[in-house]
Amino acid sequence: MDFDIPEELQLLARTVREFVETRLVPLERQVEDADRIPDDVLREMASLGFFGLPFPEEYGGAGAGDLGYCLALEQFGRTSAAFSNVIGAHTSIGSMSIYLGGTEEQKRRYLPDLTAGKRIAAFSLTEPSSGSDAASIQTTATFRNGCWLLKGTKIWVTNGPIADVVVVYAANDRAKGARGGITGFIVEKGFKGFGVGRVDHKMGLRGSTTGELVFDDCQVPEANVLGGQVGSGFRTALGALDIGRVSLAAGAVGSSQHLLELGIAHAKRRQQFGKPIAANEAIQWMLADSAVEIHAARLMVYDAAWKLDRHERASLEAAMVKVYASEMANRVADRVLQIHGGMGYMKDSPIERAYRDARILRIYEGTSEVQRMIIAESLLS
Repeated sequence: MDFDIPEELQLLARTVREFVETRLVPLERQVEDADRIPDDVLREMASLGFFGLPFPEEYGGAGAGDLGYCLALEQFGRTSAAFSNVIGAHTSIGSMSIYLGGTEEQKRRYLPDLTAGKRIAAFSLTEPSSGSDAASIQTTATFRNGCWLLKGTKIWVTNGPIADVVVVYAANDRAKGARGGITGFIVEKGFKGFGVGRVDHKMGLRGSTTGELVFDDCQVPEANVLGGQVGSGFRTALGALDIGRVSLAAGAVGSSQHLLELGIAHAKRRQQFGKPIAANEAIQWMLADSAVEIHAARLMVYDAAWKLDRHERASLEAAMVKVYASEMANRVADRVLQIHGGMGYMKDSPIERAYRDARILRIYEGTSEVQRMIIAESLLS
């Protein structure tokens, strides 16, 4: 067993950490108030290669692999979740769907621009009537006159309203369901019949653009069937979600670590009854429990990412780390807010924003309940 992180990946993490602290942290309030990331910041992130971290260099990526990608997202977790969200939706599940399931021609046509951040990607699976039950999607795909026509509505699509390329999953045969009845399609913003519907206003994640996508007989060339195989989409979607869950957990670790550091600093500084509140056992135990859980989650992330880099199946590990890290992050946010008391509840506190942002972690890219179903199925099979 070797727990050493390669030097080049340590350098990547330090580079991201410096960028986060010097460039992104000062923008947190602006992003929160405006509910958008400035375009020049997105361009700067793209120029530094942040939209192509895990992908091989032959497709324009940084070649950092899944472990390097998770190390970077851990550092992005130290600031507004808007930044890690735009990268995660673009990379983990949007571009990753093309990398995992696309033909070689599709990879070479789309990935260079996506990994360079010249085009933004999204992943479109959830619908008004199918969330956790993803296999029951209602958006249809019909082949007619030499092209595919997509008809239906997708909701809560992260990056959807700003995306240039969307990987859309639709039912080519509802009777077959997940076993041959769902196909992935690479849809470009300019395709006829593609439109953006309502843009979401959320409890947290301000600055991360999420919304509804409408497909009104959207015309998709046959060449844009993901992988060139009708009916193979569900397997690709699950593979991308595995990577998405591990990288999401990495961000949760980074956010929790940052919150713990804020909690420690405040506990040392805040005086009550003539002594720092850090002298109180109740506060010490909140800090200690948080440190233990963060350490466990971090090791789970690194283990799952290592397996992915070895091209090993990691669906079980992805489910485990997603449910554990997401719930851990909520516990840490709650403890640190409690340590800060009324100060932590105020809008000008980073604790307040982090508390709201943490809540979605137990829902998107597979709820905690769905992760437990996956784990239980593996145990009982």
